[in-house]
Amino acid sequence: MKFGVVVFPGSNCDHDAWYAASANLGHQAEFLWHSDSSLKGSDCVILPGGFSYGDYLRCGAIAKFSPVMASVKRFAAEGGYVMGICNGFQILTECGLLPGALVRNRGLKFICKEVRLTAATANSPYTRAIPTGAELRIPIAHGEGCYVADDATLDMLEAGDRVAFRYVENPNGSLRDIAGVLNEGRNVMGMMPHPERATEPLMGSSDGRMVFESLIQCYASQFSPAK
Repeated sequence: MKFGVVVFPGSNCDHDAWYAASANLGHQAEFLWHSDSSLKGSDCVILPGGFSYGDYLRCGAIAKFSPVMASVKRFAAEGGYVMGICNGFQILTECGLLPGALVRNRGLKFICKEVRLTAATANSPYTRAIPTGAELRIPIAHGEGCYVADDATLDMLEAGDRVAFRYVENPNGSLRDIAGVLNEGRNVMGMMPHPERATEPLMGSSDGRMVFESLIQCYASQFSPAK
């Protein structure tokens, strides 16, 4: 499986995502420049964390106009896998690939710590390999990670089984403890915690591997010769 990691001005987790996919998971990974339109044959596009364009205006508000995002939107519409992590999640909501918005944390402070998550659904490429009821220890690092949406949107997400992850102990005020959501096609997922920073024991936790391994298993079964 080939991962494409988009690099925006201000991205600071692009190398983390590249290393997790290539060195720790053993799959091909390549950087995609924000001003290019080619996704270079990627099977999954990762929008990494950081401060794209300095988070001016709003987090992700300028990144959504980058030339590469037109290609990402077409790729997603065709069923391609897209994962937005932290700032990448913010970009996905800004460009309309995911519903809702990410706003200032409750308490108005930047939070950088390990949190506990549970997968809220097993019916997604990103969670299918995570055992039911398992708690994942994955770090967060954000100032605008509070997920909000109107009640109708939240109810729609719940009814469609589109909440991907929930916080065990809500660190930022996100409504209904939501840490990650899926699009209607279930191929696009955004999450505020950083699974790429928890892919080997040296990092303090390797629980983030399960997110990537779920996706790799889904891709492998989809393109298995037996199919």
